Amino acid sequence: MTKAELRKKYLNERLSLSEKDVDDYNHDICENFFAKLDLSKINILHSFIPMEKTKEPDTWIIINKVKNQFPHIRISIPRINVQSIVIENFFFEDPRQLKTNTWGIPEPEYGVPTATDAIDMVLVPMLIADRSGHRVGYGKGFYDKFLSTCKPSCIPVGLCFYEPIERIDDVNELDMPLRYCVTPHKVHQF
Repeated sequence: MTKAELRKKYLNERLSLSEKDVDDYNHDICENFFAKLDLSKINILHSFIPMEKTKEPDTWIIINKVKNQFPHIRISIPRINVQSIVIENFFFEDPRQLKTNTWGIPEPEYGVPTATDAIDMVLVPMLIADRSGHRVGYGKGFYDKFLSTCKPSCIPVGLCFYEPIERIDDVNELDMPLRYCVTPHKVHQF
């Protein structure tokens, strides 16, 4: 299937999930994330802020646990620059710095910028991945462009409610693969 077909299919599937399923999946993703990924060498963790209306995986659970159990890790969060169509990064200070943009995404209205080349791990929003680590996002290319500017040692980690599929038909050279995909059942390494 193509990205467009997969995007439609998995967004519809995610939107049809019950609140209990979403809560259970979020809990299991968080458990798997901390059980299987080594955060000892991570100094800056970049995380998307979930869109509630599309039932994205709840990164707040991970962010809060990182803040409590790994105080040496600083959290960075994204803001989309609509003029240049790029992601800008800011250190997360407080929920009060967040404002919902026109797409319904909470993002920092102000803050201390995070240097992209200082980010060690990125939690990437997605709808589905394939067995090669390619993912289907929302189709704007923001994260592929952002990940292409990160240092080579930066670890892209997708969070997804669904297990990877065999193949995405229309992957191209601009698609940046994930290193890991954390699902409610498993952590897939690519």
